[in-house]
Amino acid sequence: KWSFPSGYVDRGEVVESAAVREVKEETNMDVEIVGLIGLYSRAGSPVALAAHAAKVVGGELRPGAEAQDVGFFRQDELPAFPFPHDDQILDDWRQGWPCTQIWA
Repeated sequence: KWSFPSGYVDRGEVVESAAVREVKEETNMDVEIVGLIGLYSRAGSPVALAAHAAKVVGGELRPGAEAQDVGFFRQDELPAFPFPHDDQILDDWRQGWPCTQIWA
């Protein structure tokens, strides 16, 4: 299944810098963070997920070492996403960050 570019924040790294780095590592795209979509967690899980909205500012879309494939999708043609918070992230993004396509 497709998923959003994601990864862990290194010790001492700024969260937004980690998001930019992970996008570059997985998609070869340079992005600029434009806002926080939301912070997501689940009871019993040690992971907190920060989802950011970003705009592409450079690079050429191609999969990095950690990705099998990359692609852009129109909002009305999104594939199924695998993780528990994906639908909530998409709903929150649609409410506050309208645009015509997202990438996974």
